Formats: sequence, C-alpha cells, structure tokens
Amino acid sequence: MPAALPPERVVVRGACPHDCPDTCAMLVTVLNGRAVEVRGAPDHPPTGGVLCTKVARYLERTYSDQRVLHPMKRVGRKGEGKFVRIGWDEALDTVATRFRAIAASPHGPQAILPYSYAGTMGLLQSSSMDRRFFHRLGASLLDRTICATAGKAGWVATVGAAIGTDVLQFANSKLILIWGSNPIASNLHFWTRAQEAKRRGAKLVAIDPWRSATAEKCHQHLAPLPGTDAALALGMMHVLIAEDFVDHDYVARYTLGYDALAARAAQYPPARVAAICGLPADAIVGLARDYGRSRPAAIRLNYGLQRHAGGGHAVRAIACLPALVGAWRDAAGGALLSSSGTYPVDSAALERPDLIAGQPRTLNMSTIGDVLLDERDPPVDAIYVYNSNPVAVAPESAKVAAGFAREDLFCVVHEIFQTDTADYADILLPATTQLEQLDVHHSYGHLYAQANQPSIAPLGEAKPNTEVFRLLAARMGFADDCFGDSDDDLARQAFRRDDPRATHLDWDTLRTRGFARLDVPADYAPFAHGGFPTPSGRCEFHSAALAAQGFDPVPDFVPPRESAASNPELARRFPLAFISPPARNFLNSSFANLPAFVAEEQAPQLALHPDDAAARALVDGDEVRIRNDRGSFTARLRVTDRARRGVAVAPSIWWKKLAPGGANANAVTSQALTDFGRAATFYDCLVEVERA
Repeated sequence: MPAALPPERVVVRGACPHDCPDTCAMLVTVLNGRAVEVRGAPDHPPTGGVLCTKVARYLERTYSDQRVLHPMKRVGRKGEGKFVRIGWDEALDTVATRFRAIAASPHGPQAILPYSYAGTMGLLQSSSMDRRFFHRLGASLLDRTICATAGKAGWVATVGAAIGTDVLQFANSKLILIWGSNPIASNLHFWTRAQEAKRRGAKLVAIDPWRSATAEKCHQHLAPLPGTDAALALGMMHVLIAEDFVDHDYVARYTLGYDALAARAAQYPPARVAAICGLPADAIVGLARDYGRSRPAAIRLNYGLQRHAGGGHAVRAIACLPALVGAWRDAAGGALLSSSGTYPVDSAALERPDLIAGQPRTLNMSTIGDVLLDERDPPVDAIYVYNSNPVAVAPESAKVAAGFAREDLFCVVHEIFQTDTADYADILLPATTQLEQLDVHHSYGHLYAQANQPSIAPLGEAKPNTEVFRLLAARMGFADDCFGDSDDDLARQAFRRDDPRATHLDWDTLRTRGFARLDVPADYAPFAHGGFPTPSGRCEFHSAALAAQGFDPVPDFVPPRESAASNPELARRFPLAFISPPARNFLNSSFANLPAFVAEEQAPQLALHPDDAAARALVDGDEVRIRNDRGSFTARLRVTDRARRGVAVAPSIWWKKLAPGGANANAVTSQALTDFGRAATFYDCLVEVERA
C-alpha cells in the first residue's frame, strides 16, 4: 500500500483589516486548503508577534456558521430578516436593473447612495473599484464622517497633515499623555511601548472621563467632563506661558500666531478651567508643569475626545501643545493622532474622481436617519451598504431603522454576516473575510505598509468588494478601461511611486516581503526642524484657512450642546452626560455577533458612580433604562467609581437584535454635527437612568 502523502501546509502573510491603529501583520497557517491558525508576525516591528484577543481568534469569524455564503433576496417585511437564496446572476441583474431605472428617472442617479466606512481598512476593498463605480454612475457622494473627521480637520488645520510621532519611539518618552484613548482595548501595540517607557521611568497620565483599563494602569488619571478637553488644553497653555515653559526659539522659527494663541490662553486660567472640566485647579497646574518640564514628552490622543460639538477645536488645541514647548524636537516627543498622512496613497488613481460628471450632491453618513426620512430633491431611492452596519452604528438609531424600513427604498447590503442593517436588505450579497481577499494596507498607527494575500479560497459564493463592483460595472455597460483592472493592478496603483517615502512600496516587493517601512529615518522626528505641511510651512496656532471658512482661526473651547452648563433646562430633565466607548471584545459592531465575544461581554452594561446610583435608588445588577427625548435602551447596571460623578458609561456597540429590547446605545445619541469636520457627536448627549 503506498505511503500517504504529507499534508500541504503553508504559511501566508496577511494584515489585519479592522479599524484599529495597529494594522497588525498576520501569519495564516493553511493545511490542505483550510486555515488552521492565525498569529502575529514576529518580524513585523509594530506587531512583534502579538495579536489582540479578537484577531487572534479570527478563524472563529471566518468559519462562523453565521456567515452569509450565498446571494439572497428578501421575502419578508423589511427588518424581519427573511430571505431566500438566489444566484449571483439574478442578484446582479436585479441591482443593475434597479440602478438603471433610477438613473433614468426624473430623480436621476443622485437618488442612489453608497454607504460604507471602515469594516475593512484595506485600500482595495475599502476605496477603489467601489468609488470608481459610483463616480461613473453619478450617484450621490458620501461624506464619511462617522468616526474621525472633526479630529482630522483640527489636526490638519494646525499641523498640516495626519502625521505624528512614530509609535515605536514612545518607548523612549519620559512623559506620555494618553488623551481620549483606551489603548489596552483599541491600540495594543502603542500600549506595549508605553509600558516599556514606564519600566524605564516614564510617567503615564490618562485623560479620560472614564477610568478605563488603561487609566487604571497609569500613574495618574484625570477625568474631565465629556466635551471639555479643549478647555483643559487651553488651561495647560495658560500655565505653560505664564510660567515660561515655552520654547521661544522653536515658536519663533516654526510656528505662526503665537501672540493670538497666548491671548486666547490668557482667557483660561486654571480656576476657570477647573469649573468647566470638573477637575481640581491644582491638577491642571500640575499637569502643565509636568508637561513643560519633561523631555521628551509625547501625547497619544485619539478620536473619542472629538465626538462632541467642539471636537475640531479640541484636537486643534491639543495639537498646539508640542510646538509650544518644542516637544517636536525629539523623536520620542510630539504627538500622534494618526500616521495615515505619512503614506503617499494615490487616492486619485484608486478612486478615479475624474469619472464624476457634473457636481453631485454630498450626503453626510452621520445623519443617515434624516437623509432617508427627510424630504429632499431628489430623495434617496436606493442605498448600497458595504463595510458598515449603519442600523447599529449610526446615531439616533430609531430614525435610521425607520429610514431603512421604507418600502420604496431599494436596499443592497454586501456583508459577511446578517447584521442589523442586512435585515433590511432587498438584495443581500455574501462578502469575503480578510483571509479570502487580496489587499494592500497603510496604517493610522505606524509606518509600515503591508500586503494581504488571500490564504484560502472564498467560502460558499462569497466575493470581495472589488469583484462585485467590476461585475456590476459590466452589467451597467461601463466600458471604461479602469473597470478591467484586476486586484493586482489596483495594488500597483496604491502608492505614488514618485514620492521618496515610497521607495520600498512597489507591489512586487510588498507582495514578496509582506511589509515595508516608509522610507523615513529610524529616529523619525517629523517636525524637529519645522517643515509642517501647512500653507505657511509652520505649525499654525492661527489658521487663515479656517478663518476663510468662517471659523475661529485660534483654538477655543466650544461647549457641548448638551451639558448642564450649556443647556441647563435640558440637564434638569436629563442630568447625566452619556458616553459609549468601545467594549473591549467588540470593534465597533464587528465581532459583536460571535458567541465567544458576546459571552465575554455578557450583556449590555451601564456604569454609574455610586452617588449617581444611590440618588436613583439603583443597585449593582439592576436592569436599567437609559433614556432621553430621542429614545431609550436597557442595560445591566454596574455601580463603580470608575465612572465619574455625573457621567453614564455604556461600553458599545451591541447589535440591536442581540440587545434586550432591540435597542443599543445609539438609541439616545444625536445626529448633530461637530464644529468643523461635520462629524458625529456621539459623546455630546444627556440622559436619565431609571430602573427598567
């Protein structure tokens, strides 16, 4: 009898696709065509062989029995989630027929709306063939604002681009301010460097209304009221200037508008800031002195602090601090919000905005509830959802669900799982996971580009976004050559090859090696000698560009729309500020349907300070109702001093259909937008809590 053949065992390089700064390098072991292990790549410096607990169990996602594996069409009521299986030809013909009819109607193609975000962060599957298709179609444009645009606008107005401190350098910092971030849950590999710095004697300070897992492990935790971070930054500036911690040489050489900033900071003495933020004045003074005296001093800020009315100004104020004290001089100083602007991504080549005819309208994804329900000309007659789950993640979700429930709305959803949004689809298409698709990745937390090779064949009849949009383009009769580009062709177009940072980013090199660092120095200090990519070439404390748009050119504190100070009448009815930071075992709404991760989270929870619970005669473990005029949801109460007085904290985002009562935290959040960037204001929200 012949000897059995040895099993075919291969290891394939990949990259984590999820909305996290770490963009980890993965090694996928495949045995006889089936992935059997996913682990972190030990040779990738940011990853260092370690994956978060979610992605380390990625096989549970890929091989889940909940996968959508075949095209389907709706047979029940919208939202009921009842479908029958159809073939790809029928599904694509149905979509193309409806799109052609709408485009030819008096409403025109602008009545069609794409809706996507960061369900995958790969440059191909998130923003290439899809954008070409909708541009060529003439569909409405989508303003993708739901996460980061206020912070990005504030940062760019000050620094010039999404560029900051190399995450690997934080290990050498002497003081690290972790501002509006919980990296243990959402930026693990920054936290590894912060811990290394701590072992070397650095001081870690967490600034967060909630004593997160990260805050508990820092030397100091300051808990400002939600939406008051700009005031805290201006209060720090007041002390830094008054006590002369300013690097006058750096300010003179490399900044613009110091006198205007100093005048603004003079309006924010510690006593006033203490009243705004709900912090002791001496804590504000101490923080400023620590920051002024420490070198190198670095700030890791994140997007939680910009999800309120003054979010753009908040990030802008914090972005001024490193230039004020000269912290940019050091590779381990400065600040990091996002590193994405360091990459020379060729968005024009990938997305082909030149295909756009005329001036189609732009609709804001953060107001999708109103977009679908309000009278507008033309109305939205069709929506195509991919890489997102708006019924769960968009604010004021009762309106979102009502909009998707419109019988006259043709809805296509391309998804891995039957999400809350998929339940409203007329046509539901099966999507691939990262193990089944090709992609190329940059990062917003480090400086390494990566290739993701498919390690297994697509399960069932699943297809990646790029392939579906090529097929739809053919059915729509789009003959432009760009719709014939393969995924390899797209990957070759991902980076501008004439940019000196892209020396090692050609696709053949990336595909072979798996990853490559941008061509920047090992001790990268982006603004040690100025060179800010702003209009003036300086760090702009005063921004003429903002002034031209009608905004205050100097950072200021813009109060939350919903707070006791700004809206006392509303606060009498709903006295608790509400925030919904990420649950540790979910990533936005990803992973939030998988049994192991749901079991870890147990149930939707709400944390209240003991004083706030006692005032409402509530005890730990009670089922509570969280409500305001927009809606309500229920959760299990945790009474803990990790929540500051006056703040209710609901780790999120639960799928609505897996939450008690069919509602999640976005039942109470608002569609109001930020000061600039037109972003969502999830943490600008007042509620009351009562026993359910």
